[in-house]
Amino acid sequence: MPPQHRMSPTEWTLLALLSLLWGGSFFFSKIAVEALPPLTVVLARVGLAAIALGLFLRATGRPIPRGRALWLSFAGMGLLNNLIPFALIFWGQTIISSGLASILNATTPVFSLLVAHALTTDEKLAANKLAGVALGIIGIAVLMGAQAAAGASGSLLAILACLGAALSYGFASVFGRRFRRLGVEPALGAFGQITATTVMMVPIALLADAPWRLPAPSPTVWAALLGLALLSTALAYIIFFRLLATAGATNTSLVTLLIPVSAVLLGSLFLGEELTASQAAGMALIGLGLLAIDGRLWPFGRRPRRES
Repeated sequence: MPPQHRMSPTEWTLLALLSLLWGGSFFFSKIAVEALPPLTVVLARVGLAAIALGLFLRATGRPIPRGRALWLSFAGMGLLNNLIPFALIFWGQTIISSGLASILNATTPVFSLLVAHALTTDEKLAANKLAGVALGIIGIAVLMGAQAAAGASGSLLAILACLGAALSYGFASVFGRRFRRLGVEPALGAFGQITATTVMMVPIALLADAPWRLPAPSPTVWAALLGLALLSTALAYIIFFRLLATAGATNTSLVTLLIPVSAVLLGSLFLGEELTASQAAGMALIGLGLLAIDGRLWPFGRRPRRES
């Protein structure tokens, strides 16, 4: 087994910045959904991000992807990786805090493993991954149990919505494997799925929200929308793919551990949200689960392969 890449200070800095950008998405969206319907916020996020990524492709000399079959794949990825999870998370944040939503979103690797185990032949659950899934599920149970004990039925629905978003991301991780086989460069894939999502969201948002009837957003809401689209989506995708290329998928996946920390800190500092004891316990259990999935909890248990 090849040794795991040791990240440089630059890569650690980019990882921390990525966690801040993606953690900031919960902060920005919490501000936006206080003033706008969730589906309109989704449309603003993906529409502005698609424009920014299109300009990035043009500036770097990359061609716009072509082909009906490829764009159908982009539409499928956009549905699973953007439209469904964004809509569920944004709706959930109309009820629960941005910090709790980010903690629930951190269960995405747990659902990705379960979906991959069920739908693929080459990504089955090993012992450490099974332990990680178990810890993640216990963490979810702690979070949901606390809400049930408080009698917060609305919060439970919002929690289920955020978990549904994580499950959708899990299906997207399996669906997205086809783009590697098709030889699609990650930056082009990001532009394709965001653009396809925008096309799908236009009629949905127009029919559901009639945004032309909504009050004009305040400067604060516009700033949140721009931050959500340009920083937490377009720029974050560029950094993410840069890290994938240099640090590898395993190291880049550590961002999942850092996102809730960024989101909770931003929510606490600027939105007045409090991290409850049950949320801290659930986040700790989910974090331990992710470390177990990654294999960092027991590196001594992984023996090097013998060459035959």
